[in-house]
Amino acid sequence: MIRVLVKASSPIARAGLESLLQTHPAFQLVGDSSADAAGEALAFESPPDVLVVEAETLADHSARDAMDWAVAGGPVVLLVRDPAPEAIAEALRAGVKAVLPSNLAGPEIVAAIEAAAAGLVVLDGTDIDTLLRAPSTATRAGSEALVEGLTPREMEVLRLLAAGLGNKEIASRLAISEHTVKFHVASIMGKLGAASRTEAVTQGIRHGLIMI
Repeated sequence: MIRVLVKASSPIARAGLESLLQTHPAFQLVGDSSADAAGEALAFESPPDVLVVEAETLADHSARDAMDWAVAGGPVVLLVRDPAPEAIAEALRAGVKAVLPSNLAGPEIVAAIEAAAAGLVVLDGTDIDTLLRAPSTATRAGSEALVEGLTPREMEVLRLLAAGLGNKEIASRLAISEHTVKFHVASIMGKLGAASRTEAVTQGIRHGLIMI
């Protein structure tokens, strides 16, 4: 049984996804659809196996929350209207398992959720072709490559770290849980090769990611 938590941009979209999944014997719907996606997923004593989020764009709050949970290691399926290649690449770097158009047919959504639960990455064929044609970030040097290594949410957290805010204050400012903040801080430190929060800020300043 695959435990699935569903979030959507509207009650109608959510109801449609839940109706689809309720008819599939391999899925069990869990959670409160009105709550924060990443915060609720992290709060579960036994987290859902897959978080499914339907959003207008990957910049939407619900999509950003989903990427927060992906950073923490949770399998995420994002259904987005016409996702841009750059946004898809960003979501994949955050650990999202599937980024797909929101107008997919029911069987394709079911297959994507099953694949994500199994640890597989799922993309639309057209998006794969576009990503393969895009220049590799490995060919870019210095701070540009580093900027792309940090997700937009991690950049926000880094700037708030530089402002001297603690985890609780950052969580309140960004409307996310303290657990999620801790995951972001750990990810930032790892990407910047920093041993402490202070060193992460210093590296961020050195690479031009934040200004003082």
